[in-house]
Amino acid sequence: MLTVPLEIVTPERIVLSMDVRMVILRGGDGEIGILPRHMPLATAVKPCLVRIRLADDRQDVVPVSGGFVEVLPEKITILADTAELPEEIDVDRALRAKDRAEKRLQAAVDEEEADRARQALTRAELRLQAVEEHKRLNGFLHASVPSA
Repeated sequence: MLTVPLEIVTPERIVLSMDVRMVILRGGDGEIGILPRHMPLATAVKPCLVRIRLADDRQDVVPVSGGFVEVLPEKITILADTAELPEEIDVDRALRAKDRAEKRLQAAVDEEEADRARQALTRAELRLQAVEEHKRLNGFLHASVPSA
């Protein structure tokens, strides 16, 4: 079965580097499924759970808060604002961040402040969803994922 190298990179580090069979993410115009030998593409990535499927059909997710994806027939690179593996997520911290963001959103005095609170709320919710989805899928991504 064909695979393609995937890298998820943030300004701080390479979060993930491995061969995958398929990647599904939320792009600028909606959900995009990317397979090996995909035509070249560059687009924005909206905050989402990046869904990853391996050649053996195992699946997992990585929450990203936005960024860009570059797709070449021989490589997929996601340049994410933030991203982390599900096992790296501190659930208690994410719950506290969600609570703070909800309170900030309710108390927002202008649209800019409300927008920042909505973004923080989305990040926290994606992190919590990633943990749940990782458990549901019996995910393969661990804090020490081998590189490709």
